[in-house]
Amino acid sequence: MKRILAASLLSLVIAAPHANAADKRVELPLQELLDSPQAKQAGIDGSVRFYLAGQPHPAVASKMGEDVSNKKTNGVGKSDEESCRWVALSVLKAFQESAKARGANAVIDVVSYYKKNEFRSATSYECYAGNIMSGVALKGTYAKVK
Repeated sequence: MKRILAASLLSLVIAAPHANAADKRVELPLQELLDSPQAKQAGIDGSVRFYLAGQPHPAVASKMGEDVSNKKTNGVGKSDEESCRWVALSVLKAFQESAKARGANAVIDVVSYYKKNEFRSATSYECYAGNIMSGVALKGTYAKVK
């Protein structure tokens, strides 16, 4: 009986952090993030523009493939919004670097793609925040726009 009880308690201790790792959905405005001083500090330099799905963008001269960027960050000691903004900047920085390497000047049709579930909004991205980690996944198409 003691072994069963000990095994049960151990299972709860091990499972508890994973159950709360990314349990709260947070929706935040992308343009506000791009215009923030933190974006400049993170290296988002404006050479690559980001357009959410449904958001108008300049005419596309050419498309250069689709990609997904999925990042996580430590959420301990940070508000959900703070950790979500931080990890979203990491995702955008990865897209920016990859776009430059391909010769693209934009990432268009950007959608949230957390756990391969699409969330489309012309104004916002989604993040999942928990007690320990926060995560953002975005999917978009590299493009040369006029």
